[in-house]
Amino acid sequence: MNISLTGRHLELTDAIKTHMTTSIDTLSKFHMDIISVNVIASKQTKKGKEQSVVEFVINLAHKNSIVISQNDQDLYTAIDLATARAQKAMGRIHERESDHNKVGMNEAKAETKIDLHAIAEAMEDEIVPVELALYKPREVEDVLQDLKESGKLFEIFIGHDGKTRVLYKRNDSKFGLY
Repeated sequence: MNISLTGRHLELTDAIKTHMTTSIDTLSKFHMDIISVNVIASKQTKKGKEQSVVEFVINLAHKNSIVISQNDQDLYTAIDLATARAQKAMGRIHERESDHNKVGMNEAKAETKIDLHAIAEAMEDEIVPVELALYKPREVEDVLQDLKESGKLFEIFIGHDGKTRVLYKRNDSKFGLY
């Protein structure tokens, strides 16, 4: 990693240089291929006040460059804020690259080594018997009363003739019987 420290309209002392290099070294924790880091520190006067401006340009291999500009009254604070923003930006890029949820369906199938077709065929042929709750025949009037009270759309029951019947609510608020 190449590091370039530049001062415009101010002299970079050894303390400022060591603070910048230690801040840059914290960016290596993301294990990304950093080609170069250029840090430009300068003084500006806006509205009669002196401000320190720090600009980081981080060149990454096979990716876009990260450019961060931060200004503050204090140069050390501007360096710390710019470093925090650079760490956040590199963290986002690192998360995008190493997202563990991006496993494709084909890779997941290859890793599990389960025959999905056999499982699907076995599930298609499986019939689950369901027992009816009511075994004795019911009158249509009783079912109609239950249907009105419950708010259901239909009710399936066994009539006195032994046939399965369906009483349902129609769109015109009347009831139909199959």
